[in-house]
Amino acid sequence: MSKLSIGDVAPDFCTKDQNGQPLTLSDYRGKKVVLYFYPKDDTSGCTAQACDLRDNYADLRAAGYEVMGVSVDGEKSHQKFITKYELPFSLIADTDKQVVEAYGVWQEKSMYGRKYMGTARTTFLIDENGIITGIIDKVDTKKHTEQILK
Repeated sequence: MSKLSIGDVAPDFCTKDQNGQPLTLSDYRGKKVVLYFYPKDDTSGCTAQACDLRDNYADLRAAGYEVMGVSVDGEKSHQKFITKYELPFSLIADTDKQVVEAYGVWQEKSMYGRKYMGTARTTFLIDENGIITGIIDKVDTKKHTEQILK
């Protein structure tokens, strides 16, 4: 569970996108943002989620949203993922884990009895003033846009 709550100011960050270009949340002031955190490029759940956002991108844009994905994968991994699935939005290469930690989504996970640290799939909806208006922590990867727009 994220340590952030609805009504909190979304933590600003300065990091790089898939092309190594600097990206800050404050660049998006005046726009609504879907900031979605996912575990890993090109895995089944993450691909389903990204493709749902891609397929409904026009609806998200019509609702006034900019979309940004965040994972701890590097720029080259993000570039391949974007190219392979024709994703129309930026992916943040959070290799130093600055953003996942600021949003409280770098958490202990467990698979087959083995504990490890990883990104909890979580989406933050952020308004034009940088305030968190929604947190989706039970993401339906195949119907994520529906969860965002409801």
